Amino acid sequence: MRTCKQLVTKGLLAAFSAGLLMSCQGNKAGNSAPAASSAANSNTPAGGSFKIAYVDLDSLEAHFEYFKEKRALLEQKQQQMDNQLKGKARALQSEYEDLQRRASTLTQEQGEAAQRSLMSKQQQLEQEAQNLRASYTEQETKFNEELQKRLDDFLKAFNADKRFAYIFSYRSTASNILYKDPAYDVTPEVIKGMNQNGSAASAK
Repeated sequence: MRTCKQLVTKGLLAAFSAGLLMSCQGNKAGNSAPAASSAANSNTPAGGSFKIAYVDLDSLEAHFEYFKEKRALLEQKQQQMDNQLKGKARALQSEYEDLQRRASTLTQEQGEAAQRSLMSKQQQLEQEAQNLRASYTEQETKFNEELQKRLDDFLKAFNADKRFAYIFSYRSTASNILYKDPAYDVTPEVIKGMNQNGSAASAK
């Protein structure tokens, strides 16, 4: 069989020669591939396996006691906020309806003053609603960050032996995971461990 060098020196077209040279170089690279593969294999976990696991966040939120308690407190605060705003809105509406009923008995100056008062109260209520919602959003964000930190810290300890290369999160309504094998579900262990950590922290 002719070597790459012999083929190139036969006066073939430049384009074909260039393509052939690239093929020859590719063959050389191919000869060195096993060494690169061996290097990659040296980073493979013991036993040649690449293990992954996942945590079902829906199940975690349903059974992680700390999450349920904190979520209940947040929902209670939200309900209190809604009730407070609705109560003030109803009072303002009643005041407006009362003004309409008394409109014929008021002078123009009295009517304008009453309207200005209502508009001022409405603006105050809108500002209060904005402040309350911003405060609630801040509390909710802090709660989510704290929950994520608790989960991250637990998983670091849980996977201290490096038996899993990756631990993914799964949620039925929003997930990039198209298929999950229950054999790799570590959610029950995570729930049990995090609940134990929470109980230990409460006992201190």
